[in-house]
Amino acid sequence: MTFFRKLVLSAKAFSLHLSHPHFRPASPERLKLGLALGGGFARGLAHVGVLKVLEEEGIAIDYMAGTSVGSVIAAAFCSGVSAKELAEIAGLVRFRDFARWTLSRYGICNNDRMGVFLPRILKVKTFEELKIPLAVAATDFLTGEPVVFRSGPICAPVRASCSYPGMFAPVEVDGRLLVDGMLGHAVPTTPVREMGAGYVIAISLSAHWLRLSGPRHLFDIIGQCFSIAQARMSVHWKKDADLVLEPNVDGFAYDAFERATELIASGEQAMRAALPALKKALSEPHHSVSAPYTALPVTPHP
Repeated sequence: MTFFRKLVLSAKAFSLHLSHPHFRPASPERLKLGLALGGGFARGLAHVGVLKVLEEEGIAIDYMAGTSVGSVIAAAFCSGVSAKELAEIAGLVRFRDFARWTLSRYGICNNDRMGVFLPRILKVKTFEELKIPLAVAATDFLTGEPVVFRSGPICAPVRASCSYPGMFAPVEVDGRLLVDGMLGHAVPTTPVREMGAGYVIAISLSAHWLRLSGPRHLFDIIGQCFSIAQARMSVHWKKDADLVLEPNVDGFAYDAFERATELIASGEQAMRAALPALKKALSEPHHSVSAPYTALPVTPHP
């Protein structure tokens, strides 16, 4: 076979390959952005500052996951509540709006008021109705296994994700007794990565629980113990993070909801400092993976 004949056959084979109905060439596409929001009670209002900056910069968020207060803010944002609206809500909310002190062998508080609070701020009722796909992290109290919700009603999983052990009584969802998601996914980077995010921003509120003056009550003791444990286990969630934000929330008490403006500003500052790195990553070309195909047989002519 002459060189010219081989060249012609190669061209025909390539043409047939391109015309195959199952062939889709790789093409540049926007990198999918995911946010993983950790817990922190009132300190979690710093998440609103992060969202505010992304919203102002016109940076689209494709997936979100949240633990504890992070699940509340993520659920609201994914339902269509803007960062500006979240900031307004944050300025009004207080601990009593979603929790009440109670005498129980399971916890010193109950978060059943969230059953009223959440429907007031969420614009939808189910995961399927959300504008942005969401994962809510909780923990099975009996087995210790992480539990991630991505479908069905939103409120019960969020309540479970916010059930801080020792403070709030566990919440039963679908026959499972659940507590705060921090034990399984302190910052839920892995769930948001599994949803399809190509670039994951992790927001961690890593301040120690206590003030320098020391513990005020039993809950401070419990909180500080979990804070130490979480700091030592951070390597697990950081492996799935491309960018880690740690807003400066030192000096803010766990229930300092009245300092919402300052906490939101802390989140804004952390996000603005990281914008150059984020924009650089999002501007680089990324290619989709071609769909699988079977090459058509080409029979050479003699």
